This record gives sequence, structure tokens and C-alpha cells, in this order.
Amino acid sequence: MSTARRFPAEWEKQQGILLCFPYNGNDWPGKFAAVQWAFVEFIKKVAIYEEVFLVVADKKTKEKVHEMLEKAHVAIEKVSFILHKTNRSWMRDSGPIIVKNGSKREALNFNFNGWAKYKNFKLDKQVPSVVSSFLKIPLSQVRYKGKPVILEGGAIDVNGNGTLLTSEECLMHANIQVRNEGFSKEDYEAIFKEYLGITNVIWLGDGIAGDDTHGHIDDLSRFVNEDTIITVVEKDSKDLNYKGLQENLKRLQDSKLENGKAPKIVELPMPTPLYFDGLRLPASYANFLILNKCVLVPVFNDAKDREALEIIAACFPNRTIIPIGAIDLIWGFGTLHCLSQQIPE
Repeated sequence: MSTARRFPAEWEKQQGILLCFPYNGNDWPGKFAAVQWAFVEFIKKVAIYEEVFLVVADKKTKEKVHEMLEKAHVAIEKVSFILHKTNRSWMRDSGPIIVKNGSKREALNFNFNGWAKYKNFKLDKQVPSVVSSFLKIPLSQVRYKGKPVILEGGAIDVNGNGTLLTSEECLMHANIQVRNEGFSKEDYEAIFKEYLGITNVIWLGDGIAGDDTHGHIDDLSRFVNEDTIITVVEKDSKDLNYKGLQENLKRLQDSKLENGKAPKIVELPMPTPLYFDGLRLPASYANFLILNKCVLVPVFNDAKDREALEIIAACFPNRTIIPIGAIDLIWGFGTLHCLSQQIPE
């Protein structure tokens, strides 16, 4: 394979969105039924704008889901079912990352390992091959110096022009949820260059409190166009997130894009801290999903919801902004972006 690879930005034209119907009730203890209906609503909104590639466990599950979608008046003709039993539903991380390789598409398998945290990921590990074969896109295993590379889609965000955002907490921590032992920043940057066409990496520090993935970027900072980054900021100096998010903001203000210019920085509030069953949950408005002509934004029945929606709307003047209630979804430690993976056209 040539190395003319490029990872398109999320706002570039998409064929569809990969989703996986929630199968593991243990991810949402006590809220599983509510989460399934919240997910139906999510599918419904995506299907207005583009195709949904929906992974379901088996034929029986497919029938049940089909019935739920019909009840909710989802555009079923826009939903393609892929039969594969999974451990979890987080397609951003276990699904393939689709890049352009010259004029063709290529699916990358980044060797999912349960965020270096959970033991049950063997079924999720097969998602890239199942999905790429369904989409008829050739699949490549990502390797570096002869070893498989582990990287989740939620750990990176790109502007499509050569710059990538990621966090040190996720990729560089020496003893917590270590994805690739002994890797340096230079190693990661070489991998990003070869497989994603990246020439410039902006490294942030820590992720948000309660994040099960240990620092995913899609709860922190996102590109909204080629030269603008939106980043969450906590105004309450007593909050656990205050210091880390201020440090990330400073890093972004000091950063440069691939063309040497400074990015524009837009600040996004954090919702009031959310707790359930004694646990701090990683609720963040940055976990929005960009679709063709639309942006789906997680909201949390919070006073800051409206402010966040207005800020995101100003970043996407040509896209419809749709809030999606994520109070139930976040109990699984992730929302819209974590649950989905875009399939570039």
C-alpha cells in the first residue's frame, strides 16, 4: 500500500455513520431499557441526514430493534443491519477508522484491547473486519516496528489538513491503561504520519474527571473547521476539572497548525458535575457528532445546555444543530461521539 493516506475531517462528506445497538446491560446498570430507547432516538436523528450502518448481535436482536425503530417512526430504509455479537457498543473505539488512500478508501484496524482496562473485548476486536467486509473496503492492520499499534478513535481528532489533537494522559501515561508500552511521542507521531497523513500533532495534557478511557480527546477539544478548535473549560476553580482544562486551554493558545498559523480557539462550558450512584460521570458537550448538514449535541438537562448549543451553532453556521438528551447514555461513561464512527464517502 502507498502511504498517500489522509484521515478526512469529520465535517467532510460522509457515506454514513456506524452504530452498534446497545447489547451489554452491564454498561448501563439500572438504565438499560431507557438507554435502548435513547439509542433509537439517536438512530432516528442520524437517519434523517445519512445512512446508518447498525451492528446488532443476531437475527433475533435485529427483529426486536426493527420493531423498536418502526414504533419510533425511524426511516428504516436508511438503516443497514450488520450481524455481529459485540462486548460493547463504543464504535468510535472498536470500529475501523476509514481513511482515504489516494483515490480509494482503506479501513484501519487499530487492534482494540478494551482501553487497556477490561478483559472482555474479544468480540469487539473483530468489529473492524466485520464492518470493512460489509462495506467492501479493504482492511489493514496497523503495525509499527513489527508490533500491533493500539489506538482508539476517541483518542484523536483531526482537521483533515495534517493536524491532529490528542492527549498525554491517554497515550503517554506510564502505568495506567497503557496502550503501547514504551512508545514515545515521536513513535506516535510517526504512526500518525504513516497511517493518517498527519504532519503536526497538538498534545494536550489531562482528560476530564470520570473518563473511563483515561483521557480521550473527544470529551476535551475538537476541530470544528480547518483552523478552529473548540475546547471545554471549567469556570469553577474548586472543580476537579478546573486546573487540567485551564492547562489544556493554555496549550491550545500556544499551539500552531500544520501551516504555522495559530488556531482560533472557542471556549465551551462544562455542564454542572453529574453524579449517579456515587460516581462522577464524564459529561461533556464536546462529545458532539458532525453529520452531513447537521451536528448532534449531547445535552444533560442542565442550565448550561443552551449556552453550549449556541456556541456550537455559531461554529457550524451551515449545519442544523440538534440536541440529544444524554442523561441516560452518560451512565455508560460516553455519549454520541463515543458511540459512533463516521464512514467517509
